[in-house]
Amino acid sequence: MAAMIAKRQGLGRYSDDKMRRIRGTSDISWQRRGVSKVLDRENMKDIAQEKEKERHVLQASSGAKKPRMNQDFGFSDSTRIPKKPRSALNRKVSYENGDEDEVLDKRTSLEVEMSEELDYDAEEIALIRIRERRRSRKLEPDGAMIKTNPHKGRQKIDSANSSSCSSSSTSSGSSDSVLKSNSNSNGRCTARNVKEKELERIKCHQCMKSERKYVVPCGKCRTKVYCIQCIKQWYPKMSELDVAEICPFCRRNCNCSVCLHTSGFIETSKINMTDCEKVEHLRYLMVSLLPFIRQICEEQTQEIEFEASIQRVHSSKVGVSETLCGNDERVYCNHCATSIIDLHRSCPKCSYELCLTCCKEICEGRLSGRAEMKFQYVNRGFGYMHGGDPLPESCLHQTPDDHVEPSVMWSADDNGTISCPPTEMGGCGDCVLELTRILPDRWISDLEKEARDLVLILDNKLTNLRQNRAETGTDMLCKAASREGSDDNLLYCPDSTKIQEDEELFRFQRHWIKGEPVIVRNVLDKVTGLSWEPMVMWRALCENVDSEVSSKMSEVKAIDCLASCEVEISTRQFFKGYTQGRTYDNFWPEMLKLKDWPPSDKFEDLMPRHCDEFISALPFQEYSDPRAGILNLAVKVPSGVLKPDLGPKTYIAYGVAEELGRGDSVTKLHCDMSDAVNILTHTEEVLLTEEQHSAVERLKKEHRAQDLKENLVQDGMIESIEEPNSDNNKEDTDVSEINDSELLPSGIRGEFKMSRDEMQGTAFTCPHSEGTMVESGGALWDIFRRQDVPKLEAYLRKHFKEFRHVYCSPVEQVIHPIHDQCFYLSSEHKKKLKEEFGVEPWTFEQKLGEAVFIPAGCPHQVRNLKSCTKVAVDFVSPENVDECLRLTKEFRLLPKNHRAREDKLEIKKMILYAVAQAIKDANSLIPALN
Repeated sequence: MAAMIAKRQGLGRYSDDKMRRIRGTSDISWQRRGVSKVLDRENMKDIAQEKEKERHVLQASSGAKKPRMNQDFGFSDSTRIPKKPRSALNRKVSYENGDEDEVLDKRTSLEVEMSEELDYDAEEIALIRIRERRRSRKLEPDGAMIKTNPHKGRQKIDSANSSSCSSSSTSSGSSDSVLKSNSNSNGRCTARNVKEKELERIKCHQCMKSERKYVVPCGKCRTKVYCIQCIKQWYPKMSELDVAEICPFCRRNCNCSVCLHTSGFIETSKINMTDCEKVEHLRYLMVSLLPFIRQICEEQTQEIEFEASIQRVHSSKVGVSETLCGNDERVYCNHCATSIIDLHRSCPKCSYELCLTCCKEICEGRLSGRAEMKFQYVNRGFGYMHGGDPLPESCLHQTPDDHVEPSVMWSADDNGTISCPPTEMGGCGDCVLELTRILPDRWISDLEKEARDLVLILDNKLTNLRQNRAETGTDMLCKAASREGSDDNLLYCPDSTKIQEDEELFRFQRHWIKGEPVIVRNVLDKVTGLSWEPMVMWRALCENVDSEVSSKMSEVKAIDCLASCEVEISTRQFFKGYTQGRTYDNFWPEMLKLKDWPPSDKFEDLMPRHCDEFISALPFQEYSDPRAGILNLAVKVPSGVLKPDLGPKTYIAYGVAEELGRGDSVTKLHCDMSDAVNILTHTEEVLLTEEQHSAVERLKKEHRAQDLKENLVQDGMIESIEEPNSDNNKEDTDVSEINDSELLPSGIRGEFKMSRDEMQGTAFTCPHSEGTMVESGGALWDIFRRQDVPKLEAYLRKHFKEFRHVYCSPVEQVIHPIHDQCFYLSSEHKKKLKEEFGVEPWTFEQKLGEAVFIPAGCPHQVRNLKSCTKVAVDFVSPENVDECLRLTKEFRLLPKNHRAREDKLEIKKMILYAVAQAIKDANSLIPALN
């Protein structure tokens, strides 16, 4: 290998045979030169006298004074250890007229003769080794030695001018053949060279160790080297020759400790827009948000008029006090936990605050209760989770009738005023709530007028983005559903390497505005290739942080998918199970997952290099870029104002191909408040052993028997489980026999081009076909259409007792079928859902390097087919603001301690800031258009 690397460095002027001899000569060790027997004292004295004479001759010829062995070693002058004669290997040699082979042959034969003639005892060999190591010097390919100064860094010293050596180098070609930590030095240092300690060997850039035996230099920068151990451990996809050609540092994917904590190493934003294109996007943003600003203005106008009726004055005469609210504060309604942006009612005594929506409901006498949930699932024991009997004491738990506390009645007075609620509801009950504002008077109405006028100006300068843009080519689509009479069974699936930004952005918008998911393939092919191995990420998190943070990272709180509860586990053990798998004592696969990891909202600070890599991989950055997306409303929030935590976040989870039924590695059915994009950055396939397969089949039978005993499964469903091949094979046949042109909408029929393998690879399938596609997919997604949500909720309310949740206990109460996040629809439940309600989700497998865009308002669930590492970030697009507002209204109706109740997004505040910033940016660009 060393010879190969030497050739790549331009040192391949020797033949392969000569290179082997050079390598063999440099590898001769003192063990080989030793002898097989120990001399007695007399023989040692004779040899010592002979060698002493030869030593004086050599000193006279070289002109260098040799230090004598003193009594520090424990020997007298008369019995000193015999000196090794200087080898011809250390004499200056020159090659002329092709005599290299002859010289090499002489050197090799001389080494053999020395090893046959000289006998040394063990002490002599040990001391000779010590002196040899001290004489060793590290040479760079150009023949200059490396000297490391702790203040000035590495410096090159010309070996010809060094005064510490008594003889010169034998050959520059020989020193360049390999870079070894114990390489032959062609000069002998004297004992008077006190600077010898400062000479350090070349350090591996990855581990910063200089004692590595073999290192590979970079042929591009010629300054970085990587040792063989680090290449194999941290860059398994690169060979030594790849590193010798271009090292990871030059490839911008180095994962050493320093590089992992370097921000701005790569360019994250890949958007190149002209001023005209920017103005088009800003105009589109304002046109999309203007209706919502008008709605906010109307709500505030109605409240002003209502207050005028109470005070019996004209609306223009109503005085509204202004409350101070800093940028680092958030104002929430004390009753429904909704964010307050401007007008609200507040108690002057206890500062109880009420949003306008709650005020309207109180006046109309329809205020909904916000009592806390009291029900908790009971742990019936590990045996119960696998079909056994529950623990005796676990049967004593509360009934679902006592789960919710009764709410206190709260109504308005006869004149329309609203009193502060009683202490049971968090108020004081003494004062009347007063109308209060946060923003300056008429700021929102003036903003709406300014945006409307600016849009009219831009209409005269620009063509409409959606109506007049020319479209060429066809959409790249893949089949994800088989709904009859529907034209949205195909999803938009472009390849990131083939995206023409201008055209593909328009196609993305056309599908996105209809609430359809989008799958972008091969997004990791556009970036540097930084490793997303979990151990690399863990090392990036634990290194170069303070001891307190590092100690917290030694253990993680993972979610046990079988019990749906948190467990503490060593971080190293968790990542070991990620690659090798874990099992319970009964050989049932143990599925663990880390959600929102690392456990902090400062992903960018803790893992800056991975954050940059993720952002640079994001497609359609006009929407998805969390830093500079021009159509991302979250970016428009000023820097000094508190922002919602939209990520990026990492999700690391185990997974297996087989659907277990209980304890699957899943993200249960839920609906995000905003849009999101999820990239599968790493997968690791874990296969079950034969013993595990047998245990799974046996335990599945016990699970079915338990479900039947507890009336969790209907008879028809059990029959379908017992005979899974009856309908599934028929469905597979239907998928394989689909004609490509029949799948397409009439508008693009005949223009669509996709191979049959691609069509089948992304088509929805049943459990049997999931197993056949496991090699290509890492996660199985089910995304439901917005218009199917009412039917989906009806199905879950009807069949909720057939599901299990925490501790594998049957679901006993449903507050909200989707926001509770306690359901995962198996293949059998999806089949029943289609039969009873005609609802079918988009189902597809996410492959490594694919980005999935999920629109706000689309319920979805995920099952991991392999151990997966995903990175996701939320964003807010102008097309889905109405869905964000609808979800906010749903969340405010949930009980107080519900997991999804808080208005974390603050969508109304985001709308106002986005329009204000768009007006500012557009005004600055208008002169460029002229």
